[in-house]
Amino acid sequence: MPGTSAASELVSGRELTAARVTEPRLREAYARCRRLHARHGRTYFLATRLLRPAQRPAIHALYGFARYVDDLVDDPEPGWTAADIAQRIDHIATALDEGLAAGSSDDPVLAAVVDTTVRFGVEAKLFGPFLHSMRMDLAVTGYASRTELDTYVHGSAEVIGLQVLPVLGTVCDRREAEPHAAALGAAFQLTNFLRDVAEDLHRGRVYLPADELAAYGVDTDLLRWCLRNGRAEPKVKAALADQVARTREVYRRARPGIAMLHPASRPCVATAFDLYSRILDRIEDRDHDVFAGRAVVSTPRRLALAGAAVARTALARAARTAGTARTANTARTARTARTALPRISR
Repeated sequence: MPGTSAASELVSGRELTAARVTEPRLREAYARCRRLHARHGRTYFLATRLLRPAQRPAIHALYGFARYVDDLVDDPEPGWTAADIAQRIDHIATALDEGLAAGSSDDPVLAAVVDTTVRFGVEAKLFGPFLHSMRMDLAVTGYASRTELDTYVHGSAEVIGLQVLPVLGTVCDRREAEPHAAALGAAFQLTNFLRDVAEDLHRGRVYLPADELAAYGVDTDLLRWCLRNGRAEPKVKAALADQVARTREVYRRARPGIAMLHPASRPCVATAFDLYSRILDRIEDRDHDVFAGRAVVSTPRRLALAGAAVARTALARAARTAGTARTANTARTARTARTALPRISR
């Protein structure tokens, strides 16, 4: 819808102005990343609206870049082979390294990523594992164990949590918060794996550890049977219930990190935490039958959760503003009183 697009561009422009991004080419790169984030990451994109406007472009840059590369793998250009995609990822890796070394880039997406990395001190070494995991998707179709899957998840999700941490800010040493940020990235990714079992099977991939499935008598052939028949077999339901329980444990490891964030960033992350974990609730509500339909949190529910967070954020900001004003008034009164006192000669 043209009106919606115009409104989105207006919001994007205000965010970039708040972030003091003024150069037209760079503003367009950030805007493009925002569009990528909005199109593919609806849950976290909604939560991002709870951040201060000056923070949002950096989050859009990092998530937009992740979606940009992921799209190359999952939705390649017609006729592209795995070798073509791998070559494109290698080109991106080289261009990113050159941009980070120079402090700027002419690439229409990487320009925003490099600028964000420089502005917020994001560790450049975090991009390598991400690109490695994207390459894994070109050849790996399954994971024999949790250890193997963890390697993929580290690059595809944990490093994203670590990348955004400097943008969100912390009230403690950043290193103390890093394990929780990484765990939250993993929790979101593992939730996606459970929600998208059927979709991933269509692409020929299974992101669930084979040995843990085997403990319930489940293998890829049985999962494909479920896909063909549009329903989960009882053994598959039991295996998925186990996977949900394991994923909830990752959320429990991540939760303490929310309190370590800068107060302005907590509503965003807490809302994303709530929205993603409710996807697990929906899976349980469906008796773990992820083949009968996609488990999602309804749009009204997502908006209600975000709206409540907006209200809490507004109240907290108002309270902080009022407190600052009272402190300033008290200080001015004290200065006035001191000025009015007669000087005592020594």
